[in-house]
Amino acid sequence: MPDHPVLTGKEGLTSTAAAELLRATGPNVLPTARKVPQWRRLLAELTHFFALMLWAAAALAYVAGMPQLCIAIIVVVIVNGLFAHIQQERAQHAAERLQRLLPAEVSVRRDGTIRTVHASELVPGDVVVLAAGDRLPADIRFLEAAGCTVDESMLTGESVVIHKAAGQEGWGGTFMVNGDAEGLVTATAGRTKLAEIAALTSDTKSPPTPLTLELRRIVRLIALVALAVAGLFFVVSLLVGIQWRDSFLFAIGVAVALIPEGLLPTVTLSLAMGAQRMAAKQALVRNLEAVETLGSTTFICTDKTGTLTQNRMNAVEVFTPAGSVKVEGEGYEPEAQVSGEAVSAAAEAAFCARTASQGRAVLHDGQWTSSGDPMEAALDVLARRLPEAGPPSAKGSTDRPPEKRFPFDAARRRESAVMGPVLYVKGAPESVLPLCTLVDAEALAAEVEAMALRGLRVMAAARRQLPGSPADWLGRSAAEAEQELEFLGLIGLHDPPRAGVGDVIATARHAGIRIAMITGDHPVTAGAIATEIGLMGPDRLVVQGSDLPEDEQMLGALLDRDGVVVSRVSPEQKLRVAKALQSRGHVVAMTGDGVNDGPALRQADIGVAMGLSGTDVAREAADLVLLDDHFATIVAAIEQGRATYANIHRFLTYHLTDNVAELAPFVIWALSGGQFPLALGVLQILALDIGTDLLPALALGAESPGKRVLQRPPEKRHLMDRQLMLRAFLIMGPTEAFISMAAFTTVLVSGGWARTEPLDPGLLMTASGAAFAAVVIGQMATAFACRSATTPPWQQGWFTNRLLLWAVAAEIVALAVFLFLAPVAGLLGQAPPTPAGWIIAILAFPAVLAVDLLYKRLRHPAGRSLAMHAIRP
Repeated sequence: MPDHPVLTGKEGLTSTAAAELLRATGPNVLPTARKVPQWRRLLAELTHFFALMLWAAAALAYVAGMPQLCIAIIVVVIVNGLFAHIQQERAQHAAERLQRLLPAEVSVRRDGTIRTVHASELVPGDVVVLAAGDRLPADIRFLEAAGCTVDESMLTGESVVIHKAAGQEGWGGTFMVNGDAEGLVTATAGRTKLAEIAALTSDTKSPPTPLTLELRRIVRLIALVALAVAGLFFVVSLLVGIQWRDSFLFAIGVAVALIPEGLLPTVTLSLAMGAQRMAAKQALVRNLEAVETLGSTTFICTDKTGTLTQNRMNAVEVFTPAGSVKVEGEGYEPEAQVSGEAVSAAAEAAFCARTASQGRAVLHDGQWTSSGDPMEAALDVLARRLPEAGPPSAKGSTDRPPEKRFPFDAARRRESAVMGPVLYVKGAPESVLPLCTLVDAEALAAEVEAMALRGLRVMAAARRQLPGSPADWLGRSAAEAEQELEFLGLIGLHDPPRAGVGDVIATARHAGIRIAMITGDHPVTAGAIATEIGLMGPDRLVVQGSDLPEDEQMLGALLDRDGVVVSRVSPEQKLRVAKALQSRGHVVAMTGDGVNDGPALRQADIGVAMGLSGTDVAREAADLVLLDDHFATIVAAIEQGRATYANIHRFLTYHLTDNVAELAPFVIWALSGGQFPLALGVLQILALDIGTDLLPALALGAESPGKRVLQRPPEKRHLMDRQLMLRAFLIMGPTEAFISMAAFTTVLVSGGWARTEPLDPGLLMTASGAAFAAVVIGQMATAFACRSATTPPWQQGWFTNRLLLWAVAAEIVALAVFLFLAPVAGLLGQAPPTPAGWIIAILAFPAVLAVDLLYKRLRHPAGRSLAMHAIRP
């Protein structure tokens, strides 16, 4: 788009000129990213690799003449896809939220008068008229600014309002806190600073989560094994003389036996349960996979204000020529807790120089809270805490209108007010102290540094007895008035840390997680707060955003340590920090609350937004929203994330154990050359996977976090690791298979079956029912065994997971339905077992527990078992 001249006059544009510019520049609307249609997002849930495997199995089942199996598999795919789609639908609307940050209507000078137009009709050159509470509709340059303060925290990350003066810039989307102003529009739509950050957010794609990568790995491994084994058995069955159609059906049965159809629904529901538990702990999960990713977090990049601290300023120290005085008390309750003539004079000057509407302490529902700027509210409280003998101008916080006010601006870094014959001044020490007479500059500079090192925001207070009458100064400039000041004191303001945040940081470190403070605050103050709460690492590294290396590898090497503090960061730098740490193998959780944090939140493995103080944009870009803005909630969510990872490991072991027992009948059938009857059919296997296994697997996914889950580093092992495969494929799975085939064979032999004679169909159904029952009962024992890889269920307590007890009870009911309800049993090709078959099938429960106990004792001898309890699933 070509550049267009911006008019500089205060009179504004004519309607004709504005219309021409609007045609040339386009409407003042933020560009939005192309939205993926909902149908495509739903289609993605139905066409990922695992779903495609099941679609192929359904098609093969239909071709092979098994419509019931085809329909059952299709139902599994659709139900899981719909559930996953519904859970994820609230995500990724940051661009829409950005548009809401611009006002709908705005006052503008057109044709020499002030009129109201829609914000989309603004063009460069318009003069907008603003008042307190208005959002800036575009980027502007202030032409007039009377007592004007702007909240730019959503863009800058700074927690304090910015005083604006004529000639300074303002950014679209920020809002006026105080004062009146007029501004010349310098940029609209896609040229605004807000649009630049929006582009960063929309261009940043979230990396795949560790769970996504693990599930892809598992699904591909299972697919390769299933296809290879099915192909092998197809060839074997042809070689032993079986017709190709029967061989094909056999191969489909083998593939279905090896594919855990209930795995993805179980994973999705387990993540949903983890999300519900996190919500109960004030952590709202917006992306289900973030539940598990939290458990893999190795690095937390956290904000300071509001997350580690309370975002509640308090004047805690006053340094005067008479000495330093500590101010007792916390919060905003105005109690008389500070005294002394010198302290009163400093408090009076700071109070009188402030703009009363900027911030004050108010009584709301019986509690004192801050209204407006927390720093100004702290000065209000300091004045209220003076004794009754204090200066009448400050006592009781009675706002007396000044005769003349010199507002704060960035060049002066101070503000002042004429009240009677006195000029009261407050501002940054480096701005006020050089104007004071009879002071020891070096001593005061050292005191300012010392207070900053204690984590205090320092403000200087001064005054001047004006010669003549107040009316003589009404036409004077700030430079003429703010001379030969009398230094009154330094006021130290503190944003107290959240209660217990130091203990939470220590807990995170015990869990093997590194922590960095990423803030927009001054480096000295940020470093002091980091030291106070125990976050500062042994290297005591505090680096400003402007000093960060440009090279990503160097940046990663600099920041890849515990307790680093990065101050004065820009949105681009915060994004670079996340990328640099990820390049070094870290799983990064990044907190944020402003629009400026959107790109970094999207880039991080876990974007964590503030629910109380955060913007809509930050919340929409994040995976996790802290409803209480508390750092401790992040650690609590990590604890639940680790528990969820362990739970997925538990029920994956459970699912794969069942697969061994399901595959065994096909193996024996093939090795016998088709002479030994097939113990389980394809529909029976599907009934096991969906009908009986799903609820116990979900109950395993609801296991609570162990007591020591945060006393070890994050998991580095694969979900499908050597331990899992050993237990599933060589310990519990073969035991289930042996008991199942023993029950099947016993019923056959006791029924008079001989290999040389035709097999009675009724006898085969009864024997198949015994094999089916043995697998179900064995899986009940497997469910209890999978609760821990180190301790037997009786040491954990049979009733400590009541959901599992209900799931096993439901499994017993399902077994009865599948065996004794004639239509269902007939569809599955089975019948109730004989007494002998029942006896052997029931033995599956103690047999599985016995071999698992032996495995646990050999792998974790007595003495280690208890120590490892709840550490590994």
